[in-house]
Amino acid sequence: MQNARDARQPARSEYADCYHGYVQSAPSGEIVQVLRDQRESTLQVFGQIPPDKGAYGYADGKWSINELIGHMLDTEWIFTYRALRFARGDTSPLVGMDQDEFVAGANFDDRELSSLIAEFAHVRAANVTLFESFDESVMQRKGTAFDCPFTVRSLLHIIAGHTQHHLNVLLERYS
Repeated sequence: MQNARDARQPARSEYADCYHGYVQSAPSGEIVQVLRDQRESTLQVFGQIPPDKGAYGYADGKWSINELIGHMLDTEWIFTYRALRFARGDTSPLVGMDQDEFVAGANFDDRELSSLIAEFAHVRAANVTLFESFDESVMQRKGTAFDCPFTVRSLLHIIAGHTQHHLNVLLERYS
């Protein structure tokens, strides 16, 4: 059952300043519907990548396409975990993540591009199903990650904005 939710962006007080760009990059609209629609549009973009181009990086020291998609996945996993903890009322402070350590430790270039795309499809679908269960009171629940306050709602906007940001990078720099 989908609950009616506010379509406004979260207030700046609902997330750490360093995530403002992602919140601003999130497509407008009711956030769970945005995430549902973004799944489809992201899969369309991913579907246009030639299967043999996964290990391609646009410059020395830049992530390959596989690593970029893997980073998008890791970030979605982490931010969904945070949203779930806060949604369930867990206020235990959570630590941050080092994106470069995550990518370095993941061996994404050893995976087939199609495997990463399938994982994104499944993870996002599962997350949308979870997020559909959150009513407005759950969306307003708060928690702390790396010493910064977040609401559940802000984390969903950050997920959408982060995905949009990296899709833009993929389209602008990897084509």
